[in-house]
Amino acid sequence: MKYRLLDAKGFTVSEIGLGCWQLGADWGQDLSKETAFDILNEAVKNGVTFFDTADVYGNGKSESLIGEFLKTCNTPIRVASKFGRAGDAYPDKYSKDVLRKSVENALNRLGVNTLDLLQLHCIPTHYLKDGAIFNWLRALQQEGLIKHFGASVETVEEGLICMHQEGLLSLQVIFNVFRQKLVTELFPQAEAKGVGIIVRLPLASGLLSGKFSSHTVFAENDHRNYNKNGEAFNVGETFAGLPFEKGLALVDAIKHSVLPEHLTMVQLALRWILDHKAVSSIIPGASSANQVFSNAAVSNLEALTPETHQALSALYKEQVHNYIRGGY
Repeated sequence: MKYRLLDAKGFTVSEIGLGCWQLGADWGQDLSKETAFDILNEAVKNGVTFFDTADVYGNGKSESLIGEFLKTCNTPIRVASKFGRAGDAYPDKYSKDVLRKSVENALNRLGVNTLDLLQLHCIPTHYLKDGAIFNWLRALQQEGLIKHFGASVETVEEGLICMHQEGLLSLQVIFNVFRQKLVTELFPQAEAKGVGIIVRLPLASGLLSGKFSSHTVFAENDHRNYNKNGEAFNVGETFAGLPFEKGLALVDAIKHSVLPEHLTMVQLALRWILDHKAVSSIIPGASSANQVFSNAAVSNLEALTPETHQALSALYKEQVHNYIRGGY
């Protein structure tokens, strides 16, 4: 495993982190505590030192499982959580008191005295523009409840708004082979400001794993079923905003004309992201220890060739960009 900085002052993270939404079991297959611990143990075994969770994942279940795990783990782990999508705040009940209570609850569930990183969780854009919520974050930082703050955003506009805020450590963004606009419209600004980039949905909700087909059926409570067209939240959070059938066709095109013989689709998708120097860490989820092992191994793969990068850039411009739906 290789490591990168989220900032210039030593906040080091593993290139491959672990997204922990699945531990909350809000969607798809429920995970037992045993399976969750297998996933977390395998992550640490393979050099993963960065876990990303949120208060809303399983109404605190994800944080609680991580907290139990940390008591048994001798390896220092950076844990990032999020605030802003739970019902006591979203969509229009944000306040300093609600934020403080959320942080205190997260600290109790995680069993720590201070959060390494607290991220705003895709909150409405006008709250980002207003800026008061960042002052609340700074106050909690001064009190020692959080070490750093950042924001998980859905659009380039939101990312640029957040970067005007003094002390912002990082942005969490949707970035993958199907979502390339950030390369030119956000990453240069983040590098100039010294803001770290955390990448979520690197496999476009599994599309880029290459394992789906037109016969794939998702569980009723899986967001890849109930949010396929943005029925529940931003459609960009599911299949990168692409219609499922279009995504399948694009994956086939990559397999037949771009994918190097020595790589799998997952390896190609994750390595492509790591080849962008603005990226600090990728946080793919995992439902098994085997997935964790495979994802972590990508850190040690060689960079893709310029020809492969050029082919994927051309694919995006010619066949992908115009089909993306939702805020971007």
